[in-house]
Amino acid sequence: MSTYDDGAGAGGVELSRVRQLWHLLEPLHAVLYYAPEVFEEAAALGYDTKERWPSYFPLRAAPLGPVGAERVTSAFYSFSPRMVAEHIDSAWATADPGAVLAARLRGIDRAYRAILGDRVDSPELAEAAALARRAAEAANTEGRPLAAANAELEWPEAPHLQLWQAATILREHRGDGHLAALLVAGLDPVESLVSFAAIGAASVERFESRGWSEGEWESARARLAARGLVGESGEATDAGRDLRHRVEHHTDQLAAAPWQLLGPVSTDRLADLLGDFWVAVLSSGLLPSETTLGIGKV
Repeated sequence: MSTYDDGAGAGGVELSRVRQLWHLLEPLHAVLYYAPEVFEEAAALGYDTKERWPSYFPLRAAPLGPVGAERVTSAFYSFSPRMVAEHIDSAWATADPGAVLAARLRGIDRAYRAILGDRVDSPELAEAAALARRAAEAANTEGRPLAAANAELEWPEAPHLQLWQAATILREHRGDGHLAALLVAGLDPVESLVSFAAIGAASVERFESRGWSEGEWESARARLAARGLVGESGEATDAGRDLRHRVEHHTDQLAAAPWQLLGPVSTDRLADLLGDFWVAVLSSGLLPSETTLGIGKV
């Protein structure tokens, strides 16, 4: 049984609140990868949208510029290099990053209007957008390539687009920190997925979407078993669960700075405001019920 201090950080915001804000903001960002309006914009650029991955990689990587597969693999971490190369090697020949960035804002504008209706123009959304933007602008981006790339983009004028952009910066800020926590824990990309599946964060089948072969998965499991982190059945041992708990706790700590700078009162207010929009996105049925992020399970 692990014992960690989940109390307030230096800015008075509890780490449990830091994780809750991730849970609330992640769906607002993830609409990008599932909304039909975004797929339509991507298809208009020439991307194959019969499945999500040909557009996912350029949509997420576009803030980095016309980078190659090695840098995208490094920044995304958990995807097989083969899978990244399959989609990134031709991505910028289809459309340049600037065109992709414009398309994703158009798609999000349409998707949010479809999901939120009149609430797009509500004072509550405008207030949530302003608070989320303050947090995003306070995010420290040193050593965080995806957060920094998104933070460098111009802010759109419409509040609902500002809310989406802030959610994107903050989720990539947390994600970049999560990769640092995985590296400190000595978990390579495949081991990260195997160890996460081992604690029941998501099914093994769900993690197959990251493109690793069965042999690579089993080799990673063997390496974790040699460290005493998984048992013969593939489930995590106590040591494995403790390691993953430390990873998530470290991730919360690394994600806390924007919320500490925003302060507990404003952070609490934002959490209250986001609830209605979070419910609307989840109720849309666009997002899968199970993801590789383990939201609701970690």
